[in-house]
Amino acid sequence: MPIVTIQITREGTTPGASAATAEEKAALIKGVSELLLDVLKKPMRGTFVVIEEVEKENWGWGGLPVDAYRAQLAAEKG
Repeated sequence: MPIVTIQITREGTTPGASAATAEEKAALIKGVSELLLDVLKKPMRGTFVVIEEVEKENWGWGGLPVDAYRAQLAAEKG
């Protein structure tokens, strides 16, 4: 019985959205479940998918909070 946890920042994919939509989350659940079925032959009925949304201020990489890191990347791209 696979259990998959997906962590995403709490922000939307379109302007003004503050989180992933129910449709986007459903697509993630379906896609991960199908991948486990295709690759590992794990039955979809036995696959659990958990989506955790993390506030952006609790997420970072490269030694920086996510917004600062994105700003740095944008500045480097010019």
